[in-house]
Amino acid sequence: MSKSKPVLSSSLGKKLIMSLTGLFLCTFLVVHLIGNLQLFKDDAGYAFNNYAYFMTHFTPIKVVSYLLYLSVIVHAVYALILTLKNKAARPVGYNQTDGKANSAWNSRNMGILGTVLLVFLVTHMQNFWYQYKFGSTPYVEYHTDLASGNQEILSSETLPADYNGFLKTESNGIETIKSKDLYKQVAVAFQNPLLVALYLLGMAALSFHLIHGFQSAFQTLGFNHRRYVGIVKWIGIWVFGILVPVAFAAMPLYFYFIK
Repeated sequence: MSKSKPVLSSSLGKKLIMSLTGLFLCTFLVVHLIGNLQLFKDDAGYAFNNYAYFMTHFTPIKVVSYLLYLSVIVHAVYALILTLKNKAARPVGYNQTDGKANSAWNSRNMGILGTVLLVFLVTHMQNFWYQYKFGSTPYVEYHTDLASGNQEILSSETLPADYNGFLKTESNGIETIKSKDLYKQVAVAFQNPLLVALYLLGMAALSFHLIHGFQSAFQTLGFNHRRYVGIVKWIGIWVFGILVPVAFAAMPLYFYFIK
């Protein structure tokens, strides 16, 4: 029987798992961003509240969500294990070469960036996911005349006593949607300058984290051929390092300064 260490429990195995979970989280970021762009629609949250209900109640999406939560935990735990292992392997540090001269700042501080992101994620989940599922999210009704497109909006700070979930009905040419008003929850939350600052800090950390992490994941998986390095680097910097974080950061700024 081989005495070699199982692949998944080795440092290489942990890096492979981190790469796969990291790329899965990158995919989620793109999907989440596309959905959250509904926040910019000037429709009193009509599109975003429909999207929020779909994302939290459509069974396949719910299954993917549980995989997402697991991926975040595994990614964070394995990152911590590898960081501690690397520090233990060189407790004194390099004394013949300057690490700063041979690596980028974000590659040397992935642990710090990851910690900032973890704090941001917990805050984000508490403010929106938890409040939507279990907290005191406001309530809204949209009454839309399907012929003219005219819309009447009835809102309340509290849910009605008989509220039993998202309801969409149509009668006499009037479409009625009753739902929790996560849009208003977002709008109110982003009037807090400290929360806006945390989101901007979180998106800055996400940018630096992904610029290094996206490329590193492909290298770990073996996609380091010169044919692919250029496009992977371009996507890592311009899509995940700039476009995605800037788009997410625009949301709290939009509600704080404009709405």
